[in-house]
Amino acid sequence: MRIKNSNPRPLRVAAWRWTVTRRRTASRAGKVACTEALRKRGGRNFRGKVTVHHRGGGHKRRYRIIDFKRDKFGVPARVATIEYDPNRSARIALLFYADGEKRYIIAPIGLKVDDMIASGPTAEAKVGNALPLANMPVGTMIHNIELRPGKGGQMVRSVGGCLRPAGEGRHLRQVRLPSGEMRLVLQRCMATVGQVGNTDHGNIKLGKAGRIAGSASGRRCAVSRWIPAAIRTVAAKAAPVSVCPVPRTLGGKPALGRKRTRNNKRTERSSIVAGATLVREIGRWVAHKKGPFVDPKLLKRIEDETKREKKGRQDLDARSHDLPADGGSHDRRP
Repeated sequence: MRIKNSNPRPLRVAAWRWTVTRRRTASRAGKVACTEALRKRGGRNFRGKVTVHHRGGGHKRRYRIIDFKRDKFGVPARVATIEYDPNRSARIALLFYADGEKRYIIAPIGLKVDDMIASGPTAEAKVGNALPLANMPVGTMIHNIELRPGKGGQMVRSVGGCLRPAGEGRHLRQVRLPSGEMRLVLQRCMATVGQVGNTDHGNIKLGKAGRIAGSASGRRCAVSRWIPAAIRTVAAKAAPVSVCPVPRTLGGKPALGRKRTRNNKRTERSSIVAGATLVREIGRWVAHKKGPFVDPKLLKRIEDETKREKKGRQDLDARSHDLPADGGSHDRRP
């Protein structure tokens, strides 16, 4: 996969950049069996009322059913095609299994047409194969990771994503997230070897009003027809201006570790804070990833205890030096 640039003449025509995917066509019957209709709602509920604004338009799509579970153990499969999927940023691969079944999977980097892949505990740890975390070597790049056995992959499914398994315990396995956080996952959960492909997705330049999110001024363009309206209107939003130089999200909330936005107590016990300092702030513990951020009262208390211990050691040394050489007492009474 490579990036192709346009060189328009005359220069007033907008230049654009797109990815080129070399693929081999497969039978239409096999593709249609792995897709289903994707109906558009336009942001309206079952009564026809608009409940979500800025939804509508865009090119007609069909949903590609992706096999996130990889539960066909012991059945080899051949990669028939590497295809474009309009519903996700990554490319997908169409597999022809030995028993005649066809399924889509997320295409990792290095997966080519006519490659043979498999899944299961006995599969080899190579690109495209799916194995339990218990059988993954330490440091291997993996994606499409399950959080519950048999539920299907939920983590690391977008472009360029990958994790690396670290230490292991009796029933749990540590995986290192791109943010540096360590998370505990059951060793029976499945994961796919490799890094998600199509890493040039962020280098695409749309270039014209028919593809780009509106005009150059950020307003919604009447001829923006390929991209849905929800994506077109993002360009019109800007970060709020604040007097305090604190990074904030588009909604005005503090970002970049200043305040926790994640609130999921059910999975909190599976998270290991790595490289962060736990600080008591506004009645709760907050994990800062940049720092060090230390509570001033806690720091003063630690310094006072250190000085007290140091003074106690000095007094003990002074008493030992005052003792006579014969080890006797200082008592001068007859």
